[in-house]
Amino acid sequence: MGWTDMSGRQLERRAGVLAGGGAVGMLAPSIASAAATRTRRPLSSRVYLPACAIAAVAFGLVGIGLWTGFGGADFTSYMTNVRVVVAGPASLLVIGVFLIAERVRPAQRRPLIARGHRHDLIFAVFGSLFVVPLVAALSLSFSEVVRNALPWIVLPRSGVVPRWLVVAVIFVGMDGLNFLAHLANHRVLALWRFHEVHHSQEDLNVLSVFRTHPLIHFSYLVALVPGTVLLANGTLSTTVLVVYAAIVAFAHSNTNLGFGPLGRILVSPNFHRIHHQLDGPQDVNLGFALTIWDQLFGRAVFPTEETIRTDTGLPGRPLIVEQAGERPRHFYVFFAQLIGPFRPLNNSTDLPPVRESARAPGHQAAA
Repeated sequence: MGWTDMSGRQLERRAGVLAGGGAVGMLAPSIASAAATRTRRPLSSRVYLPACAIAAVAFGLVGIGLWTGFGGADFTSYMTNVRVVVAGPASLLVIGVFLIAERVRPAQRRPLIARGHRHDLIFAVFGSLFVVPLVAALSLSFSEVVRNALPWIVLPRSGVVPRWLVVAVIFVGMDGLNFLAHLANHRVLALWRFHEVHHSQEDLNVLSVFRTHPLIHFSYLVALVPGTVLLANGTLSTTVLVVYAAIVAFAHSNTNLGFGPLGRILVSPNFHRIHHQLDGPQDVNLGFALTIWDQLFGRAVFPTEETIRTDTGLPGRPLIVEQAGERPRHFYVFFAQLIGPFRPLNNSTDLPPVRESARAPGHQAAA
């Protein structure tokens, strides 16, 4: 058995034997010290504690929802509506159309079924089966906590404002808060650890919208606030939510398509691809459906012929990806990406690729 195969106690025993062997015994203190250091490693060197804290808060929120019965809401019905938006017949039909568009007007030429497609399909199935219940539980729990903690936030019913205007306000407000949450995911390191799973895709495609860590949805709960405030006056229908999800999915598609003059308002694949660029800052073009937020916050970078076909992914591959190696090892990579946010932090490789002006003093760009 070699030194690397020994436990700390075995090293101490070997050191004790050497201590009785004359000059060689001088090695004993250093060996014992190394063994003691190994056993006394702080927890922060073995796991990223802020990610654990986010997981604890998220599941604690779900626990509150379960304890209160989700405020009397029908959990099963709500979860079914979420699943319809995520993977209902209309959503699947739209995704199918976008997959065809990727073959007809591709931004990058790829095999019919690239590694990225297969890997994102695993995330899609996993999300439909297991993430949807989590999202439903988080959403109902968050809404219940907000209504109980801030009962005055829910505006009374008004007969003056037409329902279509209320729906439009909720839609725009939700998209604006999604932008702010997305920005936080690129600026707050603990949130970035969960969001980088989404940015690990090097074969960006319409299915990449499903490549998200389950716990990242915790950061987007704030987008529920407009709907909570205006709950008595109107709600977003399932149809509107499907349209919203379709716009977000289309933005991730591998298509050389835009919206023409409306590209200054709506997020297109050409616009959003810059957000996923491999070489360059990724804290730009953060909008989900509307580009106005990026323009207001000075983060809009409109596409050119050079950016349309830009490569995507994470510089330096700080997170294991299916494109590395001769074989994709999809399931191994999938589970590694799920536990990836909790790995120890490496300041030289794990920082998000952001604009230099956004970095704190002393931080270096990821290699």
